[in-house]
Amino acid sequence: MSLLRYRPEFFANLKEVSLPFTRGVLAGLAAGELVSLSGPLYTGRDQTHRRLCALLDEGRELPVDLAGQLLYYVGPSPARPGQVIGAAGPTTSYRMDSYTPRLLALGLAATMGKGARSAPVRETMLQHGAVYLASIGGAGALLSKCIRKSELIAFADAGPEALYRFEVEGFPAVVINDLAGNDYYELVAAQKKKGEG
Repeated sequence: MSLLRYRPEFFANLKEVSLPFTRGVLAGLAAGELVSLSGPLYTGRDQTHRRLCALLDEGRELPVDLAGQLLYYVGPSPARPGQVIGAAGPTTSYRMDSYTPRLLALGLAATMGKGARSAPVRETMLQHGAVYLASIGGAGALLSKCIRKSELIAFADAGPEALYRFEVEGFPAVVINDLAGNDYYELVAAQKKKGEG
């Protein structure tokens, strides 16, 4: 059961997207579009990013192949009895900006968190054909209901910042940066400015 059950009015123009992404699906996403994600994705915050980049520095293999995958910036809280996971809301994305270009160069197809990305990250996304999505900040408990399975992949000692593999269904997000280089935050700001002018 997805968030559609809880707040269907928010999802009138929803685009269903299966994970992992195909090239055609990525090309079809437009900044400002609301999507519903279903399938596998990986998670990671500051600690996971630091460790992945340290492995790359050492010339070692990563615990997962990130090519074509979505990396969700989240540090989920522990699951209560009978639940798959605790609250799983997005983390502020700019905290990962210094690491993201290296992962995009490996073929990472998309990242998801909250807030805007830096200019260097946006340039690297455009260069490697990746997109950025934002999910709903402050709705971690509700978002957790879209997670069907959680599997620890690596860095267990990092606790909630470890690398997990989630299976999601009907997970809502907004496309912020698309393959054409559009930025939804900038589009909204320009529209607002035009309305005030």
